[in-house]
Amino acid sequence: MSSFEAIDAWVAENEPQLVAWRRDMHRHPELSRVENRTTDLVVAQLESFGLEPVRMPLGTGVLCDVGPDGDRIGLRADMDALPIPEHTGLPFASMVDGVSHACGHDAHTAILLGVAKFLAAVDDLPVGVRLIFQPAEEVMAGALDAVAAGATKGVSAVYALHCDPKLEVGRVGLRMGAITSAADVVDLSLSAPGGHTSRPHLTGDLVYAMGAVITGLPGILSRRIDPSTSTVMVWGAAHAGEAFNVIPQTGRLQGTVRTGDHDIWAQLEPTVRDIIGGILAPLGVEYDLTYKRGVPPVVNDPDCYERLHDAVAAIGPHAVAETLQSGGGEDFSWYLEDVPGVMGRLGVWSGAGAQYDIHQPNFILDERALAVGVKTFLRVVAGA
Repeated sequence: MSSFEAIDAWVAENEPQLVAWRRDMHRHPELSRVENRTTDLVVAQLESFGLEPVRMPLGTGVLCDVGPDGDRIGLRADMDALPIPEHTGLPFASMVDGVSHACGHDAHTAILLGVAKFLAAVDDLPVGVRLIFQPAEEVMAGALDAVAAGATKGVSAVYALHCDPKLEVGRVGLRMGAITSAADVVDLSLSAPGGHTSRPHLTGDLVYAMGAVITGLPGILSRRIDPSTSTVMVWGAAHAGEAFNVIPQTGRLQGTVRTGDHDIWAQLEPTVRDIIGGILAPLGVEYDLTYKRGVPPVVNDPDCYERLHDAVAAIGPHAVAETLQSGGGEDFSWYLEDVPGVMGRLGVWSGAGAQYDIHQPNFILDERALAVGVKTFLRVVAGA
């Protein structure tokens, strides 16, 4: 094959293979960092195309270069499944109890395999390509593993797609700037002498202190941080006490702080620590705060956005869709700490019936989206 002129015909001819790859992985989902079968499948297929894949050092995940040496563009697909049972009733449903591809990573991997097969047969690639089959996205660690393995070395830009069940198949959601959010964890343990509820003045009233933090931290944070940055703090767990007339000695609060602004993300931990310390200072309650920084927000680079936009627009007049910033985190952002890049949202809703969200047992995707994903990535390469 000497050019990219045959993309549409090639994808149509190879679509059954895309579906077969996806269904095979769907039947055999694997959790983060144990994607052994999936890694073996990817390696075997890449080698059958005449390529030279390299397993990542931890044993799962694959890097594979295609085309000329020099600067490359990276194309990333994640491979891991979730600890969620599948309730779709599909004939190719998960055969692993309590584990399923409820996020569409099987589709991502099948798409990148299709891209690899096409590129391996092209004689005159305009740019080198690094195929990144990434493990462990669901635990927000696989991108760091890939970067440590050299995924971004010699790469000038990196691209990714993620399934979006709120968007109709045939469309790709694009957004300039932040498309996901940073997601940090606040884990606060409190302690006080405890006592009888009739005499709160003789002890630190721990439950009152917890309530002050529960309402105070989100409220004060919203006054300390520009609201246009989409920064939000939400508690997910609060535990203290067993009896109605006993002030407990210990309690625990857990929640998340999310933001779509990379600079604000860097400021969040000291700001949260300062606010909590100020709230608890007059209440006679000791505390220990564990602040766990998560992933940065995915902030789409303008030049990469334009290239992805042009690639999607070439698919059809209605292929480009606007999309909103998500409050969820995505470890694709770690690649963008090293190189510019962009993520788009691949529409997987059939256009009829219910729209089940990702991370749900009944998540279903329209497999026609596989062809759209392959065409998108190939046109990104063609436009390089």
